[in-house]
Amino acid sequence: MSEEMVIFTRTYDFITWLIPVAERFPRSQRFVITQRLQNAALNFQELLIEANARRGAQRAALLKQADVELRKVRLYLRLSEKWGWLTSGQYRHVSEMVAEIGCLLGGWQKTVTAAPEGALP
Repeated sequence: MSEEMVIFTRTYDFITWLIPVAERFPRSQRFVITQRLQNAALNFQELLIEANARRGAQRAALLKQADVELRKVRLYLRLSEKWGWLTSGQYRHVSEMVAEIGCLLGGWQKTVTAAPEGALP
């Protein structure tokens, strides 16, 4: 499925952008918000990899967990922008990245839930 490849590429691009930017967040927040943001982003990517290796209900469950991690990422990014750790331009850029990833994830979830149990998506 070509969408799967796109979501992996977009997620990789997002993480390679995010990690260096988050490392510049205030030192006092490194083990709180920064770590949670980075963990949620990496957990999201790992769940996509795991989902890609599964089929049927297992895949659907992993994609649902990935959606939860992406929601956490959105929360931490909003907080980071509110507290001035991201500029409005950075926030706009990363929000567009996350929105695209969210659409790709939603599309993947729809194909999984629409497919019969024995099918491959």
